[in-house]
Amino acid sequence: MSEPAHLAQTQHAYDTVARSFAALLPGLEAETALDVAVLGDFARRCRTADLGPVADVGCGAGRVSAHLAAAGLDVTGYDLSPGMVRVAREDHPGLRFEVAALHALPVADAALGDLLAWYSLIHTPPAELAGAADEFARVSAPGAFLLTAFQAGGGERVERSHGYGHEVGFTDHRHDPEHLAEALTGAGFEVLVRLHRAAEGRERTPQHLLLASRRPR
Repeated sequence: MSEPAHLAQTQHAYDTVARSFAALLPGLEAETALDVAVLGDFARRCRTADLGPVADVGCGAGRVSAHLAAAGLDVTGYDLSPGMVRVAREDHPGLRFEVAALHALPVADAALGDLLAWYSLIHTPPAELAGAADEFARVSAPGAFLLTAFQAGGGERVERSHGYGHEVGFTDHRHDPEHLAEALTGAGFEVLVRLHRAAEGRERTPQHLLLASRRPR
């Protein structure tokens, strides 16, 4: 699938499910206690470093953006789906949300203090992870933290024909943690923590969380 095609598919899918997604997942109900603890550690690191605003890239309906804002961070959410951004603005009127693709963020070089990509790289083909990592590095200030989480695998592509109560197509990728870590390292990040856990609850796939820091330019 070409880049424009997969972006169009992802945007259409999330535009379609936006309101249902927000109703099903208003907060961090889907996260494990460990996931929530990692988000808390990320927020603490961001507050301590105090390097600037935080981007929630692939923010969806804004549930994690709201969680980070409640933890004291200056957060802006970015999402490819105008439908998701519209719902995020409705549900979280005190926060900022913008429509943007993760590989083309409307942010000046080194303007971000920190960046979260919470399950937002799962629709990016493995061959495009290096480009996404380069964009994350471009917008991140030296020392900025990056936290990402994703379903782990060996680079497999998974097609879904429904989600969140709708018949709509999604293309997911089970990223190889080593591949993504190498992409981030190559872009200028230092990987600080890699946490791999087994599937829990309704999950069917192992999960991986990766914390990195932007090296000085």
